[in-house]
Amino acid sequence: MNDMTSRDLLERLIGFATVSRDSNLALIEFVRGYLAECGVESELFYNDARTKANLFATIGPRDRGGIVLSGHTDVVPVDGQPWTVDPFRLVEKDARLYGRGAADMKGFLACVLAAVPMFRQRALRLPIHLAFSYDEEVGCLGVRPMLEELAKRPHKPLLCLIGEPTSLKPVLGHKGKLAMRCQVKGAPCHSAYAPYGVNAIQYAARLINRLDEIGDRLAQPEHHDERFDPPYSTVQTGVIKGGRALNIVPAECEFDFEVRALPGFDANRVADELLTYAQAELLPKMRAVKSDTDIRLEPLSAYPGLATSPESEAARLLSRLTGSVDFGTVAFGTEGGLFDQAGIPTIVCGPGSMDQGHKPDEFVSVEQLDECGAMMTRLADYLSTQD
Repeated sequence: MNDMTSRDLLERLIGFATVSRDSNLALIEFVRGYLAECGVESELFYNDARTKANLFATIGPRDRGGIVLSGHTDVVPVDGQPWTVDPFRLVEKDARLYGRGAADMKGFLACVLAAVPMFRQRALRLPIHLAFSYDEEVGCLGVRPMLEELAKRPHKPLLCLIGEPTSLKPVLGHKGKLAMRCQVKGAPCHSAYAPYGVNAIQYAARLINRLDEIGDRLAQPEHHDERFDPPYSTVQTGVIKGGRALNIVPAECEFDFEVRALPGFDANRVADELLTYAQAELLPKMRAVKSDTDIRLEPLSAYPGLATSPESEAARLLSRLTGSVDFGTVAFGTEGGLFDQAGIPTIVCGPGSMDQGHKPDEFVSVEQLDECGAMMTRLADYLSTQD
C-alpha cells in the first residue's frame, strides 16, 4: 500500500464520507494503517465521545522541533446540492478529479501521504510532523485538544504548513471569525393589543440594525488593510427565526451573526457593543412592559486570524517551496491562527482552489496534485541538507 500515488490516495480519502456531523474514524484508521505500513507510528487524540479523532505522526528525529504538515479530514455536507457525479466516489474527467473534499482539502492530505515513503528514505535533519484534524468546518474545533497536548511536549514544532486550497500560491494571512447567537425573549399577546406585549422580532430587528451600523463603521477607510479582500472586518447576520402566527405578538426570536475580523481586531468588541446597546437602550423599554423579558448572547464558535510576517523564517521557507515571494492572503479561515496562537508560526499553501470548495462537483486538477507533489519533494530536499 505504500506505493500508492496521490491520485490513489485521494480516491480512498474521498470514499470516506467525513461530513463534520459524522465520524471520521474510518478515514483516520485507514491513514493510521497506511502510515504503519510505511514504518511510521501515529497517535490519536479523540473527542470526548470517541467518535472522532485527530492524528499526529512524526517522520525523522524526535529530539528537536520540525515542520508540521497540517490539514483537516472533515468536509461540508452535500445535501441539496446538484451534483452530477457521486460526491463520495472519485471521478476523473478532463484532467480534473471530482469529489467532496477534492479541493478542501483531501487533495493536500493525499499529496502528503503519497510523499511519506520519500520522507522516510531521506536523512532528515529536522522532523516532518503530520497533523490531521477533525471538525475544522464547524469552527476549527477539533484541532484544539491536539494543540494543547503538543504544547506540553519538550520539542515544539518550529512552524506549520496548512494545505488549504490556495492554487499553491503562498499565503501568510487570513481573517479571524466570531460566530454568535442572539436570543430575544419577549412577551406574547393578541396582535390586536400589540402595545401590551413585547415583540421579540421587532427588538431583534433593532439589534440587527445596530450590527449593520457597526459593520458600516468598520468599513470606513481608516480601518482598511489592503492585503485582504474585502479590506476591512465585516459583520453579517445569516440566520433568523421567530414568531408562531401573524396574530400573536412573538415571544421569541433568535438570530445568528458573525464577525470576520482582520488580524489585530478583537471581534468580541462587536458583541460587547451590541450587548451594551441591548442593556442600555432596549431592555429598559422591554422590561417596562414585562419584567422577565431578556436579551442574551451565546458564542457559537471562534478562531483567530493569521498574519505571519513576510520577513519570518516561515515565509522564507514558503518562498523556497513555491518559488515565489508574492505573498497573499485568503478570505476564508483556517486552523492557522490557532497554530500561531500556540506559538507555532504558520503559513498556508495547498492544491486546488476554494472557488471549487463547498460547491457541487468540487474538483482538484491533476496538475495541481502533481505540483503539490513537487513541493513535497522540495521540502524533503530542504530538510535533507545542512542549510
